[in-house]
Amino acid sequence: MNGFAPDSAAARGLALCHVCYLATPVREERCPRCASRLHLRLKESIQRTWALTFAAVLLYFPANMLPVLRVESFAGDQQNTIMGGVIEFWQHRDYPVAIIIFAASVLIPVLKIVSIAALCLAAHSGRRPREMTRLYRVTEFVGRWSMVDIFVVAILVGVVQLGSTLSIHPGAGALSFAAVVILTMFAAMSFDPRLIWDAAAHAPSDSSPSH
Repeated sequence: MNGFAPDSAAARGLALCHVCYLATPVREERCPRCASRLHLRLKESIQRTWALTFAAVLLYFPANMLPVLRVESFAGDQQNTIMGGVIEFWQHRDYPVAIIIFAASVLIPVLKIVSIAALCLAAHSGRRPREMTRLYRVTEFVGRWSMVDIFVVAILVGVVQLGSTLSIHPGAGALSFAAVVILTMFAAMSFDPRLIWDAAAHAPSDSSPSH
């Protein structure tokens, strides 16, 4: 069965085009509608996903420890990390802004990394395929909102430049954080959720006769 679920389209030699979503025999090699290359599963999907996720984990630490924003003014230089900005907004009672930045820039990246790791493990174990498929859809959708901090820094750098009075520059943490977001987005895109169902089809049943 080549590792595919026995009742799947892949087991019947049908591939779904990732561009126009037309089911076509894989022997055609290219989609007859849009001429895109056909493949039953994304090649080396798990390996690429693990590699991108591991790189994101390594960059997550400098993204949070290094300043994302550097403000130069007549009063001196001021640098803020992501958590430093959250704390400062909270101390100024800007609670909604603090919560949004914390959720988008701290909580979501961590949850996304954990979710991608769980998906990769599910592609090996085949456990809870329906729940894992829903998790994949949520992970792919939510991850793009992690760019809130980078958008704020880009807007401030482009708009708030008052000569010698005030100048705003992106910090090293901003580059690391942007890399984390991009890497996790690519990791989610490189993961093939159909592998979960392939593994589920060949996973041993949890039910066993009671003694």
